[in-house]
Amino acid sequence: MSYDVASVRSHFPALREGAAHFDGPGGTQTPEMVANAVRETLLSAVANRGVVTPAERRAEEIVAGCRAAVGDLLGCEPGGVIFGRSATALTYDLSRALARTWSPGDEVIVTRLDHDANVRPWVQAAEAVGATVRWADFDPATGELTVENVAAVLTPRTRLLAVTAASNLIGTRPPVRQISDAVHAVGAVLWVDGVHATAHAPVDLSRLGADVWTCSPYKFLGPHCGIAAAAPEFLEGLQMDKLAPSTDQVPERFELGTLPYELMAGTTAAIDFIAALSGSDDVTRTRRERLVAAMALVEEHEDRLLARMEAGIRALPGVRVYSNAAARTPTVLFTLAGHEPAEVRGRLAEAGVNAPAGHFYAIECSRHLGLGDVGGVRVGLAPYTDDSDVDRLLAALSEIA
Repeated sequence: MSYDVASVRSHFPALREGAAHFDGPGGTQTPEMVANAVRETLLSAVANRGVVTPAERRAEEIVAGCRAAVGDLLGCEPGGVIFGRSATALTYDLSRALARTWSPGDEVIVTRLDHDANVRPWVQAAEAVGATVRWADFDPATGELTVENVAAVLTPRTRLLAVTAASNLIGTRPPVRQISDAVHAVGAVLWVDGVHATAHAPVDLSRLGADVWTCSPYKFLGPHCGIAAAAPEFLEGLQMDKLAPSTDQVPERFELGTLPYELMAGTTAAIDFIAALSGSDDVTRTRRERLVAAMALVEEHEDRLLARMEAGIRALPGVRVYSNAAARTPTVLFTLAGHEPAEVRGRLAEAGVNAPAGHFYAIECSRHLGLGDVGGVRVGLAPYTDDSDVDRLLAALSEIA
């Protein structure tokens, strides 16, 4: 099955504005069917979830449908899918719940590769209970975070390790399965930030061994919200502050307030859109099977474009590329000698190319790379990126360099 990017692009009204989008790592554009799902939900009768009225039943069906869709996307149990305002908010909430099980002398490990949303909540939660924070470093030359880097800081006192499945800044994809084995060998919890990774390759939580996986639908064509996924039995062991009348059932005990039904409907629509990219009309194939096939096609498409884009960027005079790991998402961070990243960003924008600059909240990573708080220019691919987009990017960069 070939990947028809022209057909894919036809579903994104935002692309008609004419810009070449390389800003996907910060949030993708949205297919029309996702916007329609949000709109239709807002215009339909909904109420607090229940079984008495049609409005109550519709709300119940939207929530159950979203959990099932996310379960298919991530290869996890729908009953362990937690919905929230953002992955950052969910990490803060659940870090406090996990910290209730820590004591002074316990250790929590974070990495310098991660977005700060998978660093600061753990640092602050550890400090609040007197636990010790340890850091796993990556190689700034290669961008690699290896299982050896992690093993070097694991001890019998380790209670949790937080790591990214893919760096939002330089694209590095650490060996999550190997890290999981090392973390579980000392009896610790593995929390994985999958926000950047989920958009670019098939995910199978049972194979990866993550205890908790976070992701954000707006990074994979959906609306702005957040998801945390874990085995229901893992969540049963966690408690968090909530209102007295609120249910204690999992996963609802972690979802504060009324759920945003329209965003959950939009998330389901985004996942269904991705499943349709498999091109299969075989009714015997499950949505999970179609999603795995579709994400494999997306990965192949993006890898092909990445090879073209990266070769062109590396050929520029005065360029320095910081995305060098062997396993990476289609994300490239670079600088151009004699040009501030913000200047490059501005000149690309003048050429109709959207490619942001900065540290993108991966502040520890940016500093470890020697880029300080300024960062670099980041270009990332999405399922709707095509060869003409890459041509426009490289032509604009040639004019700047």
